[in-house]
Amino acid sequence: MIHDIFMPALSSTMTEGKIVSWVKSPGDKVEKGETVLVVESDKADMDVESFNEGYLAAILVEAGQEAAVGATLGLVAETEAEIAEAQSKAGSGGSASPAPVTAPPAEKPVETVESAPNPVSATPANGNGHGSGRLIASPRAKKLAKEFKVDLAAVAGTGPHGRIVAADIEKAAGKTPAVAASTSVVTSSPSPIAVAPSSAPAPVAASVPVGETVPLTTFQKALVQNMVAAMAAPVFRVGYTITTDELDKLYKQIKAKGVTMTALLAKAVAMALKKHPVVNASYTDQGIVYHRNINVSLAVAMPDGGLITPVLQNADQMDIYSLSRRWKELVERARAKQLQPEEYSTGTFTISNLGMFGVDRFDAILPPGQGGILAIGASRPQMVVNDEGLMGVKRQMAVNVTCDHRVIYGAHAAAFLKDLAAIIETNVQALTL
Repeated sequence: MIHDIFMPALSSTMTEGKIVSWVKSPGDKVEKGETVLVVESDKADMDVESFNEGYLAAILVEAGQEAAVGATLGLVAETEAEIAEAQSKAGSGGSASPAPVTAPPAEKPVETVESAPNPVSATPANGNGHGSGRLIASPRAKKLAKEFKVDLAAVAGTGPHGRIVAADIEKAAGKTPAVAASTSVVTSSPSPIAVAPSSAPAPVAASVPVGETVPLTTFQKALVQNMVAAMAAPVFRVGYTITTDELDKLYKQIKAKGVTMTALLAKAVAMALKKHPVVNASYTDQGIVYHRNINVSLAVAMPDGGLITPVLQNADQMDIYSLSRRWKELVERARAKQLQPEEYSTGTFTISNLGMFGVDRFDAILPPGQGGILAIGASRPQMVVNDEGLMGVKRQMAVNVTCDHRVIYGAHAAAFLKDLAAIIETNVQALTL
């Protein structure tokens, strides 16, 4: 019997995917549940497993091409005798599945390095593929390997099934991944030291093909769809200025223990959301969903462009040290495009921070499926006057919450921001409990 390998729906918003690489070659033995290819979904690279045991007989959609969800990507024959029949079926277009949507690959996403001209052994690869004749690397890992002049054959992969990811190349090249400084628009938050314009991080997209029209990636297409959907929600915005002196002092005290400002802000927001479950709610056609869990998403800019929102699940229940460790892990895997769907699609409220770029204030677009998103600007020294009329200098940051008016009203947003300010300004020690 001949079986189809279909393009799976790896997320609720995915309509098509891009083939990153085929782990198996035609003629290779395939076990049930074994990874056959890697697909780029709207947020991450995911392994696609075979539902049947047999032999990969034909590849219908090559690496670098796109296919609609449900399209046939390849054929698996149960016996070697059926391989020729399957290849004949592939050649005649015998599959009844939807035809793939192809796009001209600007760059081959994944390098398959052959160690010998002979076909690859049917034995599944171990580690990063050493001994199997094949090395699989992510697109960014391949790019960094060329940039740092690193031999892929000498790198041990830490990704799924031994796949070489960007962090492996950086480690081999002796480069420390600059997670907090260059890839995340949330990991650098208000700090006791003002950020000078000259020290602002370089733009995320290092080079732009000026004068060219570049097709949208799967990631960008999903982002466009989400933004179009977001514009259908009736939103309003409420701003608030928060004094950060006490938060900055606390950060100085505990940052040596691995605590990040991002984790402190996420914890503060989660504590405020616990007091205001309406702000943690979301609208559906069936009614308003009051979420049981407080899952804080934080917007992170990807090195090769685009945006992803790793989720700190149950952020209100985690201690600040565990929260910081979890955030570091999420960002590292987001950079390697190894997040699982539940790690970027289960947020109930989002934080977006552009303070690291010296931005004073900005409006954030409401993510689909959520009731609110908090935009955080830079913390700066400001001249303020107290209730007694005395002047002084305090560090302050402007925050701006965008809310879905079908769920949240102005009084709800104002009360939420007031309590968030109270936590940061006068009850900051509660973040460490």
